[in-house]
Amino acid sequence: MEELAALLADRTRARILLALMDGRALPASLLAAEAGVAASTTSEHLGKLVDGGLVTVHPQGRHRYFKLRDAEIASVIESLSRLAPPAEVRSLKEGHRLALLRRARTCYDHLAGQLGVSIFASLVERCAVVGGDGLHHVDVAREDRFSAPGRDVAYRLTPGGRELLAGLGVALPAPEDDGATPLRYCVDWTEQRHHLSGVVGRALAVRLFELGWIERNGVARCVRVTDDGRRGLERHFQVEDRRPVDRLERVHA
Repeated sequence: MEELAALLADRTRARILLALMDGRALPASLLAAEAGVAASTTSEHLGKLVDGGLVTVHPQGRHRYFKLRDAEIASVIESLSRLAPPAEVRSLKEGHRLALLRRARTCYDHLAGQLGVSIFASLVERCAVVGGDGLHHVDVAREDRFSAPGRDVAYRLTPGGRELLAGLGVALPAPEDDGATPLRYCVDWTEQRHHLSGVVGRALAVRLFELGWIERNGVARCVRVTDDGRRGLERHFQVEDRRPVDRLERVHA
């Protein structure tokens, strides 16, 4: 436990881990830019993270790419981010970044923020997902907590919900005997509601990227809804993307 605390206590290593929170394998050069330190310093910190079991390294030819070990590590980092005191917003650009992060981001390998909870809420409202209401009820929560995988609610994707997602081309696991599929969820730390995670959440995010409905926007963990995505999300999920924040994305372009 002491070794883990020491690894996470360093500001540079914390920035590296946060940059890896979108589930991608990134080169040391990009991680150095995210952490704001020299490449040699980044390599030293990456070595400690790899030795500590938080990060894995993947050689590709002459290059090496680094990735969070798994979703469990991402959940720990997300939870610690929620517990940490809010970082002081020192510039307009930083304030814009936080707005983008809340609007639409990846939580390791699935969608979170306003976009993630809106899609999940739509599935619940249409009875494509049953078992709960999509809300985090602090007063009755047993194991659920912010920035962590949910355990209190047994959500299921109904046969109709499977048909809805399959019609979009989402690769779904085989259903159970009753035709439904158990779902996993997280308690979203910015929206304090549930968003879809697990196998189905990952498959949905992958498919939206494939369709070109969402794309990376150059800000760590943040994603942008494209014009095609705006139309598709409204048509398929009755989710309206809030266009005015687009001007924030240009600040980071």
